[in-house]
Amino acid sequence: MRLLILGTGGMANQHAANFKAIEGVNVVGGVDVVPERLAAFCTEHGIANHFTTLEDALAWGEFDAVANVTPDRIHHPTTLQAIAAGKHVFCEKPLATDAVKAMEMTEAIERSGKVGMVNFTYRNSPALQKGRQMVLAGEIGEIRHVEASHLQSWLVGRHWGDWKSESKWLWRLSKKHGSNGALGDIGIHIVDFASYGSGLDVAHVFARLKTFDKAPGHKIGEYDLDANDSFTMNVDFFGGAIGTIQATRTAAGQMDQLRLRVYGETGSIEIIYDTGKSTLRACLGEDVHTATWRDVPFDPVETNYQRFVQAVRAGRTQEPSFRRAANIQKVLDKALASDLSHADEALG
Repeated sequence: MRLLILGTGGMANQHAANFKAIEGVNVVGGVDVVPERLAAFCTEHGIANHFTTLEDALAWGEFDAVANVTPDRIHHPTTLQAIAAGKHVFCEKPLATDAVKAMEMTEAIERSGKVGMVNFTYRNSPALQKGRQMVLAGEIGEIRHVEASHLQSWLVGRHWGDWKSESKWLWRLSKKHGSNGALGDIGIHIVDFASYGSGLDVAHVFARLKTFDKAPGHKIGEYDLDANDSFTMNVDFFGGAIGTIQATRTAAGQMDQLRLRVYGETGSIEIIYDTGKSTLRACLGEDVHTATWRDVPFDPVETNYQRFVQAVRAGRTQEPSFRRAANIQKVLDKALASDLSHADEALG
């Protein structure tokens, strides 16, 4: 498979490294509007062909698939261009900045017959995959309650750099730069994590979003710091369970932790992904009477990168698909609407 990487910022390095490690995959080109960044990226990863516009790359055309690692607001137009040119697409999350655009992309890829998948990176957690298997197998009975959180701390700690002086962080805090804040950035991960791990889809959302004061006049240079930093959701799931989903960038002491607890009629599971390390615990059977939790072993799982390559070779999309990402985006759109209306918002 010949792959073009579109957008050569920080996350593109993960794409290049992961795809190059897969036998039979050749990263043949890179695209970026910043020539210096493009040249450095292509030199680092040994990529022969560089383009400063997607149009130039498509005119060349010597590739089978595109890894779209552009900023969020650029996903929609560039992905549609790639689909129109007959290319498979592996898109970074979120698929688009709203569900209407995401569904347009979904319908386009499905009409084309090409593979379209989205990089929900935490699907790579073996604990999540094993926990979902347990839930779907009925090991905890009918689900009644779900708790989920995604906690980061880069607004209070400098472990990932100084957000006040680095554009790669500042744009994530600015609506005019295409950010939907914590909701759009990590909210899409934890909603997918909770829904996928529990095997349930969200039916209703009641949400609150919060933007904190972070600089004089809520502004640093060209960046208006007006995107949300934290959110909470109360949700109903189809099937009758209820739950809470929350995320923040202000959780000192937590670099990158996702936690999911699924409570069922006869038992519970807890899945934790914490900065690269996965754990799974369960309270099952007679242990429910003593509130005893036990570690559950799990095997390694294939990554999204590997699944995308397999999907292209087979000519059949695997999960997480564009349609899945569009449906998760609908939940985020309803959360934004709920914050404005101060009312419960239903998903169709």
